[in-house]
Amino acid sequence: MTLITKRLILRAAKQDDLMDLYAIFSDSRAMRYWSTPPHQSPDRTQENLDRLIASGRNLLTYFVIEMDGRAIGTAGMHKTDEVGFLLHPDYWRQGIVTEAMNAIIPHLFVVTDHAQLTADADPRNAASFGILKSLGFQETHRAENTFCIKGEWSDSVYFALQRPS
Repeated sequence: MTLITKRLILRAAKQDDLMDLYAIFSDSRAMRYWSTPPHQSPDRTQENLDRLIASGRNLLTYFVIEMDGRAIGTAGMHKTDEVGFLLHPDYWRQGIVTEAMNAIIPHLFVVTDHAQLTADADPRNAASFGILKSLGFQETHRAENTFCIKGEWSDSVYFALQRPS
């Protein structure tokens, strides 16, 4: 399954994506609010890529964001009903994640039976907050000290988007 938007191709991960994805997962700006530290080598990114490739074999719910022939990010449902997204900083503030998620969310409601989609964001991540709210997600609750990355604790704000009726 491939989803096409005005500027993007949303598709399954493939081995050729390794170095493009490593450029994202090794970038400290992109990983600032992620749940793991930046990747120190392509081998670490390969572990993620292997999982993405394996998960896309049955039902594609997590996508590589491709633009102009390059993998510039990932987006979709990565566990249970939780969605997330990660974009290379060179492509920030261009509406790319919103464009991708506006195609992915309806797809997820078609291919799953989830009553809602959920997300969590670090409260310091204003960009993700804005994207989630623009997509219709509503804040449900907050929790402190949910992730510890390199000795720094971060909090989480949780969101939900109900299945359209």
